Amino acid sequence: MAENKNETAWQKLFKKYDILNCVKQDEIFEISAEQIKEFREPRLMAKFDHKNNLPKIFSDNKLSILPITRGEYVIGNFDCYHEFETVNEKIFKFSLPNYIQSLDCENIFSETIALNVAFASGIIADFIEDENIIPTVAGRMSSGNFNFKIDNHKNNSSYNLQVQNSQIEIDAAYEGVKYLAIFEAKREISEDFLIRQLYYPYRMWREKITKPVKTIFFVYSNGIYRLYEYKFENPQNYNSLRLIKQKNYSVEDTTINLEEIQNILREIEIKPEPQIPFPQANSFERVINLCELLNKNELTDDEITENYDFNARQTGYYTRAAMYLNLVQKSNSGKYSITDFGKKILNLGFKQRQLSYCKCILSHKVFADTLKKYFERGEIPSIKEIFQIMEKSALYKIESTNTYERRASTIKQWISWIVRLINE
Repeated sequence: MAENKNETAWQKLFKKYDILNCVKQDEIFEISAEQIKEFREPRLMAKFDHKNNLPKIFSDNKLSILPITRGEYVIGNFDCYHEFETVNEKIFKFSLPNYIQSLDCENIFSETIALNVAFASGIIADFIEDENIIPTVAGRMSSGNFNFKIDNHKNNSSYNLQVQNSQIEIDAAYEGVKYLAIFEAKREISEDFLIRQLYYPYRMWREKITKPVKTIFFVYSNGIYRLYEYKFENPQNYNSLRLIKQKNYSVEDTTINLEEIQNILREIEIKPEPQIPFPQANSFERVINLCELLNKNELTDDEITENYDFNARQTGYYTRAAMYLNLVQKSNSGKYSITDFGKKILNLGFKQRQLSYCKCILSHKVFADTLKKYFERGEIPSIKEIFQIMEKSALYKIESTNTYERRASTIKQWISWIVRLINE
């Protein structure tokens, strides 16, 4: 794997300024953009949207970094991230108005387009519970000045920090009669998010207007709009957020019935196993999401690890899983890209896209046999039963018992994903 430039640069900064000892003595260490720039561009060095993105020297020492002015940052044992709660399975159906011709709900290539579709279709008004909303502020702006507390996740104490005109960015905001709703929008599925992306804009606008400010995290992937509303129970406490509501929406037909899945299973042609490590990537939603990201840009291992919620090991697992299904390919230069086959699937509407992914999975004997067991008994086979199916399936380079068990978990989760598609 190529050298991780962030890792190398932070190692040098920690050594030059003795940051670990400073944090031990003073609890925090302030560092300027100019100091960071000596080794690498600050905007690349201090943007860690997920725990997995943190350089090793940060994660090993339970450290995080936050901006406190336009040119200064603070490093400490801050509890900066929040894990997403388990989402609801129900999907609420909305439609674009008939007169809208410039938005294609089957070709959404940015957060901005996803937000526009959600607004035009009424998804955002439904979630905010205010029909009379209009888009207002968005883009980069100054945070203003405010103080706040943030938890020290090494003990039960907290830090008192002050922000003075740090730069913030709001992806979208919608104002109605009763509320201003601030949105942080992503096209990637992740396990956690950086609370600062909601908290700094919330504190800024809470001081500026009299009506309540709602903070909403918005995730678009694979035709589904996932919205999470969080409330800061104590506005002065960074870690006081609580999930108020979560809903999933679609503007496409999501109806898939049992017969359609069974027909695939009956008609599918089983392929020989490819000479690629068998998948160890439990979330099939994230396999799809990786394909979406690679459809936008070719990426190296390090670029995937640095920019999305994958550690280096997970990057390997998920890229290989997508390659196993012939959705992704890797060039001699080390860059991953979507295959023509993968691109063709991504260009389908929601229902046909999901059924095509089912065909990709079920064209492999071990998955087809596991789903057959499910239909025979009405429950997903156990890991032990899947283990026995695997032993008869001539899988590539799976030798140890531990390896079988880890791969069996992936089979179980992918079959569960297929079963959850059935909604009629």
